[in-house]
Amino acid sequence: MSHRILVTGGAGYLGSTLVPDLLAEGHKVTVLDNFMFRQASLNHCCHHPNFSVVKGDIRNESTVAPLLRDADVVIPLAALVGAPLCSLDPVGATSTNRDAISLMMRLLSKEQIVLMPTTNSAYGTGDENHHCTEESPLRPISQYAIEKVAVEKELMQHPNAISFRLATVFGMSPRMRIDLLVNDFSYRAVHDRFVVLFESHFKRNYVHVRDVSRAFRHALRNFDTMKANIYNVGLSDANVSKRELCEHIQRQVPDFVFVEAPVGKDPDQRNYIVSNAKIEATGFKPEFGLDRGIAELIKGFTMLRNSVYGNV
Repeated sequence: MSHRILVTGGAGYLGSTLVPDLLAEGHKVTVLDNFMFRQASLNHCCHHPNFSVVKGDIRNESTVAPLLRDADVVIPLAALVGAPLCSLDPVGATSTNRDAISLMMRLLSKEQIVLMPTTNSAYGTGDENHHCTEESPLRPISQYAIEKVAVEKELMQHPNAISFRLATVFGMSPRMRIDLLVNDFSYRAVHDRFVVLFESHFKRNYVHVRDVSRAFRHALRNFDTMKANIYNVGLSDANVSKRELCEHIQRQVPDFVFVEAPVGKDPDQRNYIVSNAKIEATGFKPEFGLDRGIAELIKGFTMLRNSVYGNV
């Protein structure tokens, strides 16, 4: 079944992977993005007759309202993502991550479908054994996580909504992010050959960006049985610590060195083992494992270097 889909922030890390996948499945896709990073990550979609793009701000009702009216499905990806970026611009983070979503929810009809990514960083440290399911208490610490929790509560009052609590995403994408943990450590392994770890025993869950796209498309195909629910989305065999992640990378980059030192603190204080059994029970299984993703990143970073201010 073909849908008219609005993807806000569709030129970002997730969107630039998801949008071409949606087009390939026969959907009509409109992207709303402010292109704040001057990214050209959807160039390869412009040839497609079912692709439309609008440059604008999701906080502007006059921009968002007509686009929402034309959509069967809304996938709100536009956000200032992560604790560091939100700390840099807390006012912009609140107006984009929370206020703009509240505006969108007020403008939607009850019949429209909303598929929204939130975050499993809201679990904090989980229970006494650091285990988390969708029923676990939420203990968000960073502004990003706190506002995602607030948005999720509002989202789940909509009768046709699904919330995906995403694990830490990794993998190559047309709009690349090097700051995500697996991506960051893999980049350092390729270009620096070393990394200094803090809180190296802290565990978190991971998921490939292409599996995030697959989860959204799986939900569209199985919406009647999945709607009005929250799902963790991650790799069940990849609840690993920072040190264990480095060991995975070292198997593929043997001269990669990692040392531990008390030099920092995770702004989200994430340390948990996440269950993804609920979404797996719907028939969804990730295809891209951690080691496969690391191999992909090594190839990608062989071609890509963040050298804006470098001489070599």
